[in-house]
Amino acid sequence: MDSSITMNQVIHGAVRRDLERLASALERAQDADVARADDLERAYANLRAQLIHHHESEDRWIFPMLGKVGVSADLLATMESEHEAMSASLEETSRAMTTFAASGSKADATTARESVVRTQAVVEQHFAHEEKELEPVLRPHLESPEWKQVEKKLSRQPPNVAGPFFAWLTDGMRDEHRAFLRSSVPPPVTLILGRVFGRRYHREIAPVWRTA
Repeated sequence: MDSSITMNQVIHGAVRRDLERLASALERAQDADVARADDLERAYANLRAQLIHHHESEDRWIFPMLGKVGVSADLLATMESEHEAMSASLEETSRAMTTFAASGSKADATTARESVVRTQAVVEQHFAHEEKELEPVLRPHLESPEWKQVEKKLSRQPPNVAGPFFAWLTDGMRDEHRAFLRSSVPPPVTLILGRVFGRRYHREIAPVWRTA
């Protein structure tokens, strides 16, 4: 297993995966297929919700902890600014997907895809920045009491939150990310939570990505 992999990178991988899936699906969308358009809007809404939850957790727990241990205030302010830019971009794409879901038209699918591509660029800029600049300054603190407290807070998720998260995270994840997850969270935990409390994801979201 690659020791440089982090849970943050695993979550980023899931977001990148779904944005690619969505862009590809919109490119192949058939005119007047309203049912498919509705499915894609629902899948996007799930992706957006997971990404927002991830960033809210960073804003609430991780960034304040890093500020207390001396990480540059300018760097943290940049991270927060990038979160705001992503929120605005996600909202723009949400509006485009809603329009597409209502019409099912090829023209609206093209417009939605253009929005997704713009959002991909905004998201990728932040992810790359976070992975290259923020993670290295966090690593020296991973065994600190401050970080252990953050980890406890991050892990205290009710089953109806953790279940959909693991169902989404593990759906088509890369082998090296799966190996990291298995080393970090007992596989029975992810399996039970993902299957039992992530039933809606498996029923309503996962099949969307498997439709040609």
